[in-house]
Amino acid sequence: MLKRLETYFEFARLGTNWRTEVLAGITTFLTMAYIVLVNPAILSAAGMPLAAVTAATCLSAAFGSILMGVVARYPIALAPGMGLNAYFTYTVCIKMHIPWQTALGAVFLSGVIFLALTAAGIRQMILRSIPHELYAAVASGIGLFIAFIGFRNAGMVVGDPATLVGLGNIRNPTPALAFFGLILMVALEVKKVRGAILIGVLTVTAIAWALGLVHWTPAAGGFHSLADTALKLDIRGALNKGLLEIVFVFFFVDLFDNLGTLVAVTKRAGLIAADHSIPRLDRILFADASATIFGSLTGTSTVTSYVESTAGVAAGGRSGVTAIVTGLLFLGAIGAAPFVGIVPPAATAPALILVGSLMLATITEIRWTDPLVAVPSFLTLILIPLTYSIANGLGFGIIAWAILHLATGKFRRQDWLLYTLAALFLARFIYLGAS
Repeated sequence: MLKRLETYFEFARLGTNWRTEVLAGITTFLTMAYIVLVNPAILSAAGMPLAAVTAATCLSAAFGSILMGVVARYPIALAPGMGLNAYFTYTVCIKMHIPWQTALGAVFLSGVIFLALTAAGIRQMILRSIPHELYAAVASGIGLFIAFIGFRNAGMVVGDPATLVGLGNIRNPTPALAFFGLILMVALEVKKVRGAILIGVLTVTAIAWALGLVHWTPAAGGFHSLADTALKLDIRGALNKGLLEIVFVFFFVDLFDNLGTLVAVTKRAGLIAADHSIPRLDRILFADASATIFGSLTGTSTVTSYVESTAGVAAGGRSGVTAIVTGLLFLGAIGAAPFVGIVPPAATAPALILVGSLMLATITEIRWTDPLVAVPSFLTLILIPLTYSIANGLGFGIIAWAILHLATGKFRRQDWLLYTLAALFLARFIYLGAS
């Protein structure tokens, strides 16, 4: 049996073994386990039950990671995406006043579209049509967005009627603890300590409890808590409200997340083909789309591939077994659901800030000396946090890219899909302005 599995996962060709794959899976889990604490903290702001979202986070991460490992055979783990969960909560539910049940319906619809377009090969075409620099700008812009939310949750950035935003009172316990947590996480990252973010979250939580800053009442958790969110999505409501814009954003942001992750992980693992293509790309996208649908049914925002998978690859992971091990660990983490309420904002805020800062690494991939590239990239990067909307930054970037290339005679017929996307975004802004 083991020999058959080793053959299926191509252990001999990849030069790996069971011990290496298991350790790599554990490493990946430790580097991304913070999502078990951070995702529920974000989605609960939309009114979703904390314990139920925690269980849904673990279950969807387990399903997506195991499916990726079995079907696509890549060491790529999945979980509810950072940035996408912020858009779900702060833009869709809070800013647009959309009930979370309806928002989950939109996530489900985006997953169905993911699946259909993957089967038709259109997702792959879209991936190839977007300029690489805009992918980098979107990732960096989402990083700024996430960090801004973290600063706000920490009380380090507050509203100011004169300047829109200002510095909070850092003598208060929450921002002071959050700043300590950030320093601790970074120090652990520098020392290459596995699970640095999770250790930081738990340490700050312990200090907050010791200082009497946390007031917590035990809540029901585990699989039973899923009843509060599982199958509670409102698909009909999403259709009736005409949430095509939201579905559109979920779709494209997930595309961007996946592209960056796939390139990062496959390059690190040496799995990219000689012609620079990614083998079994269809299976990777199928696993991602299926995980998003499953996540919406259990009660969480869009599930996507995690760049933290590179930690497992660095530990030697090369096959799908790495992802399967990570998924099994997430399955076991469901038992933590009753205890997540003990984590205060001061503990999760530094995780958001650190993850946001790490996402800015892609900014170096942008050719800042070329105005045709720099201006659209800058608009994308800066308007995501300033307008509190991934859709706005993404839209302005694509529109600017298309118009500038048309105005300077750089138009190419093979880029027709990019210009189609620009037209769709422009129509969206005109529609929003008229409403």
